[in-house]
Amino acid sequence: MLTIVIPATENYDEEKNLFFETKEQILQLEHSLVSLSKWESKWCKPFLSKEDKTIDESLDYVRCMTITQHVKPDTYSLITNAHLEQVKAYIDAPMTATTFAKGDGTPNREIITAEIIYYWMIAFNIPFDCQKWHLNRLLTLINVCNIKNAPPKKMGRKELLERNKALNEARRQKSHSKG
Repeated sequence: MLTIVIPATENYDEEKNLFFETKEQILQLEHSLVSLSKWESKWCKPFLSKEDKTIDESLDYVRCMTITQHVKPDTYSLITNAHLEQVKAYIDAPMTATTFAKGDGTPNREIITAEIIYYWMIAFNIPFDCQKWHLNRLLTLINVCNIKNAPPKKMGRKELLERNKALNEARRQKSHSKG
């Protein structure tokens, strides 16, 4: 969970021609499948894409991430670029110690949406309570399930010959034989 503080400020309303003050607001944010789903249902496009988000889309994702109760809508207009950088760093954080070896170098071009992630959760019997986890942690769990459920890869000819050579050498040493 990320907590950002919107400080108390004095503002000027040009339409009403008067000054007003806003109280300090503390927002608790959660980057989860739930917030992703809310955002995608409003904007009707995938959040997890390479396409840059507009300021409105970014601020709306902060709104979708908010788990603090009773936040005034005008609070989001007081979010600064520094707050958005904090949010971006939180979204990009892995939130797990699990790492993966580099793949075969072919990128997956599938468009990932909330529904795809829910499908993966169902396919791997991941409980729906996990939809409130940090999204990167959930995606890591899905990736682990995918790897563990994949059939073992066949060894290439070179790997097979090297393995057999090592096994034969170990047997020779154990039996004190030359061949």
